[in-house]
Amino acid sequence: MITKRIIPCLDVKDGRVVKGVNFGGLKDVNSPVDLAGYYSDNGADELVFYDITASSDGRRIFTDILKETARRVFIPLTVGGGINTLDDFDRVLKCGADKVSVNSGAIRDPGLIYEAAKRYGSQCVVLSADVKRVNGNFRVYAKGGRIDTGLDAIEWIKRGAGNGAGEIVLNSIDTDGVKNGFDIEMLAAVCEVVNVPVIASGGAGNIRHFTDLFKTLPKVDAGLAASIFHFGEVDIKDLKAEMKKNGIITRI
Repeated sequence: MITKRIIPCLDVKDGRVVKGVNFGGLKDVNSPVDLAGYYSDNGADELVFYDITASSDGRRIFTDILKETARRVFIPLTVGGGINTLDDFDRVLKCGADKVSVNSGAIRDPGLIYEAAKRYGSQCVVLSADVKRVNGNFRVYAKGGRIDTGLDAIEWIKRGAGNGAGEIVLNSIDTDGVKNGFDIEMLAAVCEVVNVPVIASGGAGNIRHFTDLFKTLPKVDAGLAASIFHFGEVDIKDLKAEMKKNGIITRI
């Protein structure tokens, strides 16, 4: 069995980490630099940094904050927000990112994933999909979950993996911030159609939700969460100890 990863997510707006529910009602949490340093030192396997309004604001990611954050971490760092061109990939990687997450930019230009994978390698390209149920179907949303693209999420993710995305982050808008557990149904549908690592995002509320996730869907490679880590509701070291007790391989 592959080692399962625990990944805190920093949703950054105006230079501060924020968190809400169902992609709305954002509240200030902390400095991304301070939080990144804390997680790097306290058991996180990787870290995700999203500039959550870069795409909707039509601007580039805040490189100064990103550079400072990257200097504080000694674990893999994935960065997303406002990634629309190969130049954006290049700029973010030069700021210290290990992987680049693309979402709205890939919807606008589906060839971006293929071109980025060809230039930087698939291991560097992460397809992040914000997905919500619409009339019983899984639909892709863009611009930070604001716009229904009309795209079928499962077909879109399958296409992205086929074009060279080395990893998928599935963000369930339906379960985001609700803390009732990961979206198992949505994740299972994605795991059926791709052979690259899948990261579950949205819905974690306690340690059991992670153990249930990995036991129910062994194909899921990682669990991503934000508020339960930011507000101290779940300690990563305690989470990993419980995972180990449940026979789930993780880095202690």
